[in-house]
Amino acid sequence: MGVEALAHRVEFEPPAPRVLPQAPRLAFRDLKVSFAAERGLVPVVHGVSFDVLPGGTLGLVGESGCGKSVTCMAALGLLGPRAVVSGSATLDGRELIGASTAELDRVRGGRIAMIFQDPMSSLNPVHSVGRQIRESLSLHRGLEGRAAEAEAKRLLDRVGIPSAGQRMKEYPHQLSGGMNQRAMIAIALAGEPDVLIADEPTTALDVTIQAQILDLLADIRAETGMAIVLISHDLGVIAETCDDVAVMYCGRIVERAPVETLFAGPRHPYTIGLLHSLPRLETQIGALEPIAGVVPEPWAAPAGCAFAPRCSGASALCHAKAPQLARSGGRSVACHHPQIRFA
Repeated sequence: MGVEALAHRVEFEPPAPRVLPQAPRLAFRDLKVSFAAERGLVPVVHGVSFDVLPGGTLGLVGESGCGKSVTCMAALGLLGPRAVVSGSATLDGRELIGASTAELDRVRGGRIAMIFQDPMSSLNPVHSVGRQIRESLSLHRGLEGRAAEAEAKRLLDRVGIPSAGQRMKEYPHQLSGGMNQRAMIAIALAGEPDVLIADEPTTALDVTIQAQILDLLADIRAETGMAIVLISHDLGVIAETCDDVAVMYCGRIVERAPVETLFAGPRHPYTIGLLHSLPRLETQIGALEPIAGVVPEPWAAPAGCAFAPRCSGASALCHAKAPQLARSGGRSVACHHPQIRFA
């Protein structure tokens, strides 16, 4: 086909359908959290912003103490009276920060459910598993009696607990760690939430059970279209499960990208350090490459980039001025000297 014919064909082809961007289901904007202490207000989350789309899964990753759980708990009003929260967290455009207790009670467990990392400390040890699911069904969906009993059994079946009718009568100490985690998921699903926050849902589980829990969450997301925020320090879990990843360090997001982009070519030195600290199947077993140093305490954070004391490529600028999260090419990085190669 000649150039003129090709141009003629292109000119009269119908325009491609316009793809409108999805409105975020859960949106954080400049969220800040401080805690009142003897030394005064101690900031722990510094202006975090991110979106979670309907049906999407966002991974929040970083070392323990970097602010992942605090960020999500702030949106639900779960941090207690010593917390001072500012900024915005909206659910379908509805503001949660500063909402009344009554409003948050309708959101918690109903619109947004949370799975905590230790089911044995989250489940009530003196109530049977079935009773705890029925309580959630009563509170969020108004189900009572036989209807609640049948729905509780269906939820236990759905999350893969065998002999669900018998397990409903049992107590958390009678179940394995994996079964307790599944029971926690069943309680979370009882309210038919739009958003599920899973805080280290595979901690302390063996790899087989981990895989089953992650597959279960993926199946539920596909069936219901709910959005998931997956909090983890396990990069393998994040890579397998998430669409987008936000890497947090010292209460800040230092890198955000689609999961394939981030793992193929991380730009922030902290993200690179996390990936280098993982064992690799293609290399011989040897010493891992840990990140030097430790995460600073919130009250002792450095003046510039919080990661600068642990970064081999830090300059005087890094020690003097905190970098801003800058977006470029579909990703965001907060670094004065972002890396362009990863090996």
